[in-house]
Amino acid sequence: MSPKFFILACCLLALAPAYGADELACGTSIERQLSADRLLPAAGDEKPGTIVLEAGRMEAQLGDNAAASMSGGVLLRADDKLAGAESARFDPEMKALFLEGGVTYEDPGTQILSDSAEFSYTSGRIRFEGAEFSLGSNAGRGASELLEISQDGTLQLGGVQYTTCPPGSEDWLLRGKSIKLDTKSGVGTAKGIKLQFMGVPILYAPYLSFPISDARKSGLLTPEVGSSARSGNEIRMPYYWNIAPNYDATFTPRLLTDRGLQLGAEFRYLKPRHNGELNADYLSNDSILDRSRHQVRFNHRTLFNNGWRNRIDLRRVSDSQYYEDLGGSLSISSITHLNSSIRFDYYGEHYSLFGQLQEYQTIDDAIAPVDEPYRRVPQLLARASWPVKKLRVGLDGEIVNFDRDVGVTGWRVNAAPSIELPITRPGWFVTPAVSLDYTRYQLSNVQAGASTEATRTVPISSLDTGFVLERNFGNANRVQTLEPRVLYVNIPFRDQDDLPVFDTITPDINLVQLYRKNRFLGIDRIGDTEQLSVGVTSRILDVGSGRELMSATIGQTRYFGDRNVTLPGDSISTRQRSDYIAQLTFLLWRNVNFDVGHQWGTGESGTTKSEARLQYRPAGNKILNLAYRFRRGSLEQGDLSWSWPVRTRWNFVGRYNFSFRDQEALEQFFGIEYESCCWGLRLVSRRHISTRDGTRDSSVGLQLVLKGMTSVGTAADKLLERGILGYSADLR
Repeated sequence: MSPKFFILACCLLALAPAYGADELACGTSIERQLSADRLLPAAGDEKPGTIVLEAGRMEAQLGDNAAASMSGGVLLRADDKLAGAESARFDPEMKALFLEGGVTYEDPGTQILSDSAEFSYTSGRIRFEGAEFSLGSNAGRGASELLEISQDGTLQLGGVQYTTCPPGSEDWLLRGKSIKLDTKSGVGTAKGIKLQFMGVPILYAPYLSFPISDARKSGLLTPEVGSSARSGNEIRMPYYWNIAPNYDATFTPRLLTDRGLQLGAEFRYLKPRHNGELNADYLSNDSILDRSRHQVRFNHRTLFNNGWRNRIDLRRVSDSQYYEDLGGSLSISSITHLNSSIRFDYYGEHYSLFGQLQEYQTIDDAIAPVDEPYRRVPQLLARASWPVKKLRVGLDGEIVNFDRDVGVTGWRVNAAPSIELPITRPGWFVTPAVSLDYTRYQLSNVQAGASTEATRTVPISSLDTGFVLERNFGNANRVQTLEPRVLYVNIPFRDQDDLPVFDTITPDINLVQLYRKNRFLGIDRIGDTEQLSVGVTSRILDVGSGRELMSATIGQTRYFGDRNVTLPGDSISTRQRSDYIAQLTFLLWRNVNFDVGHQWGTGESGTTKSEARLQYRPAGNKILNLAYRFRRGSLEQGDLSWSWPVRTRWNFVGRYNFSFRDQEALEQFFGIEYESCCWGLRLVSRRHISTRDGTRDSSVGLQLVLKGMTSVGTAADKLLERGILGYSADLR
């Protein structure tokens, strides 16, 4: 056989690339496929690139006018590529190989079926006419009047239609005059594109550019539409700009029918040692309020060569109602302060350093200026700890300037040296410790006659000890632990009524606070106490997997005297015991998880705080969440959320968050999901409190998901993922 023939065969089997990357969700491959063992034996020890040819009948003419013809079934294989036809003909003048009759091509990611094919060894082009194709790995299939694969791997299709629906179903269909897929650049271009759903055109584009690989590509993103009672109907049309491999930007015009046109932009950058993003939104004229509105967010992270780190977080809005009107969620609209800070920190083996400039923008008009948080300009922190023989010597220090437009301001300097003697043995530990807390203030804007300087020195002693006991049970497949812990703290009384309160609060007691030495959070107050905190934890562990099947903790603090140090407006505490704190996490069955936290007092004080959550999840798409939250004097809420199949293709989703205290729903949404083999639909109706004064907003979201292609409509998937614990928007 002529060597030219084998060159042509190599063109056929070595050029075509594989396309697609998504998991196959349903059978969509073309009906006719080659089988590697239909005519050819399995690949043996051939060298890579070896061509194996099989034909029922072959005729060849050698010499200067070499030609060859094959019939009775032709099959070629090279590595993992296969090609076949009923007959083949080599034309020496055209320097091409022609395949005719049931032409089939296969590689790991592509299947092509056509009436005829032409393979030119001079240009390296492979040309199929009247082709059907299947991108097996991404579940896509289609047909093309003309399909060409060039030597550089470029795929050109003319008169093409494409879908991920199985054969015999064209629920959605993409049609185009021409499509070009450049595998080297990872870019696809299309002309005369029309997207149809259930035979109805829903999108048309004269020209479209899109990525065909994981590489980023500039172009229009899927538009989002929605509506709300506060702002009317809206549509977002994002445009993505791939500036460089480590730079990109997204521009998002957002049309709100009741308010106007909002322009949004996001810029991201990534360098070996720093990264960040800048976000800005601008509404030139809010038709409802008759003024411009905006927000700006900037985040930056740097890791220096010497181990130092830098973090910049800046956030500003034009007005206090910005998030209520334009935020879109209760969690965002309930924000009262926006933090802006510039930080530097360093963590070494025995010490750490931290410095920052920090301020807040208060966006809740109900907060008086005297209650607004202080600016820290600057704040410097240092923490050190060194082993000295069997001891551990530590030093915590802080220098900070608190500034505010109203009220007392000034500098605070704090130093707290400490010495510990940690004794650790298998199954138990004991740690006695002593420290001395020194604080000095230099104040401004004090009341007439008040001192501008103040100091405080408080010694602190403590003894922390605990045990870890274990036993096997359940045929040695389970391990149960018993972990008691006791903390003794002694802090003498020091009068601190003349000290300001810059950043100190009294936190709610919890399992973390139970073992803290200072009952205040912040160092403007060091609480006097002689107390004993006792707690015990028990766990049940699966030996094979290490999975924690159960964890239960209970603890309480006993006080041996009154606590006289208070914050302004608080009274002296005379209670001899704290509330009990209990927490239980339990895997009831394989598919049921139960968590509960409870705090209750002695005598007639009753329950102070309680939280409970039950999740039943027998399957990935079957989720039922039930939660309860109680804070005495402030809130009592129930929360029910679910995602549950009602039929084979239908899924019922929803959430109902109810306040028993206010006797009203805080947020509720109900929706239905439909999923076929190649597309999905989400319809969600939502009503929620959108402002701090209780104003409600209503919206309806509709999202159409075309598997393997895109989604059209409202981003309902984000709402469901946020509101339903465990929900995943990935369609199966």
